[in-house]
Amino acid sequence: YFQDLLNKSEKALYDAFPSMYGELYTQNTKVFKDLYSELRRYYRGSNINLEEALNEFWTRLLERLFKLMNPQYHITDEYLDCMVKHAEQHRPFGEVPRDLKVKATRAFIAARSYAQGFLVGSDVVRKVSQVSLSHECTRAIMKLMYCPHCRGMSSVKPCNNYCLNVVKGCLANQADLNTEWKYLMDSLVVVADRIDGPYNVDTVIGTIHMRIAEAISNLQENKDSITAKVFQGCGNPKISTKGSSSEDKKRRGRVALEAKSSAQALEMLVLDAKGNLTALKTYWITLPSSLCSKKVMVSSAADDKCWNGMTKGSYLPEVMGDGLANQINNPEVEVDITKPDMTIRQQIMQLKIMTNRLGNANIGNDVDFQDASDDMSGSGSGDSCPDDVCGKRLSKSPSTRQPETHAIPKQSGHGINEASSRSLPSAFLLLLSVAFIATQHLWR
Repeated sequence: YFQDLLNKSEKALYDAFPSMYGELYTQNTKVFKDLYSELRRYYRGSNINLEEALNEFWTRLLERLFKLMNPQYHITDEYLDCMVKHAEQHRPFGEVPRDLKVKATRAFIAARSYAQGFLVGSDVVRKVSQVSLSHECTRAIMKLMYCPHCRGMSSVKPCNNYCLNVVKGCLANQADLNTEWKYLMDSLVVVADRIDGPYNVDTVIGTIHMRIAEAISNLQENKDSITAKVFQGCGNPKISTKGSSSEDKKRRGRVALEAKSSAQALEMLVLDAKGNLTALKTYWITLPSSLCSKKVMVSSAADDKCWNGMTKGSYLPEVMGDGLANQINNPEVEVDITKPDMTIRQQIMQLKIMTNRLGNANIGNDVDFQDASDDMSGSGSGDSCPDDVCGKRLSKSPSTRQPETHAIPKQSGHGINEASSRSLPSAFLLLLSVAFIATQHLWR
């Protein structure tokens, strides 16, 4: 949705500006294309300084337009440097550059941090789903699922609390994700409110072309006074021998640009996302209950004729708490609470980092990501995107910054050790597959 807004704004500019500005546009097409390319790359995660990119756009545009609007003069690069130094006080484009910089930076920071938050959540689920079961866990699952068949009680379902203790012991490390996972979901909900509220993502991103048109019109209307101020500060340039052009005079008329508001569509998207995020907040600690009720098909808690691990009867041991530390006395699975799974601990750290970034985005502060163009492009980045912009990988611009040391990791296949190749009960393989439900919910 974000990229579609940007693509539509770019297309509207390409469609309207030739008739609006003539040579002012046709001779400077690359300046506009470069701006949208930088904005698109920033959204995808490239470490571009967005304020610098916008400042660079206005500087380049002013240099080009000033020369085109004063064709009777020979304006050198040195003269343009002087003009640019005086531009801030003259404000040739009016208040548009300042206003757009404030609003666009907040909108883009929120939009890309929001999208990156979903990527991180999805990546965490993927990597956690690859963590292998311990030998003790495999034995406990076998006992839960198949021993009643061997005892001639194939119709007897496992006791609910018995199943919970087995699965809580097997997924003890995963349950420790809960705190930071909940913080991430809460942070995404808060940023969602910003996107559909104070930061006006729908309005800001979808009307960039209109703000540029407004800025150019300001320059045209105040051409004479601005030129006089530049001449006063930088001196009179030499008269050009090429003669003057009347193209600018022909193109003074304003053309109304319309922005088709889709605020209602954004509101519905945000509401849907917030609903899913809220439902996922307790995912890791409710996973054992979900697996036992939906996959193992356990007996009711009050049933005294269920499989309790030894025979048909009631299950007496208490249900363990959530997380690794609470498994010290688990009666069904031997869990070494002194050896947390390092893959899951790494994912907890990634959740913390992403939550911190979303907190910064919520107050409008920029955050750096590792160049994630390839990862982000998988989320619909090619929709209605011009071939010359999205059809190839763009190179870094001079305004890029070096990534921070704690960047989001690339997608990888690490985290699967030899134990994962052991033959596990087929029913529990189905249980673990439920973990991928989180990925699907995150991308709805």
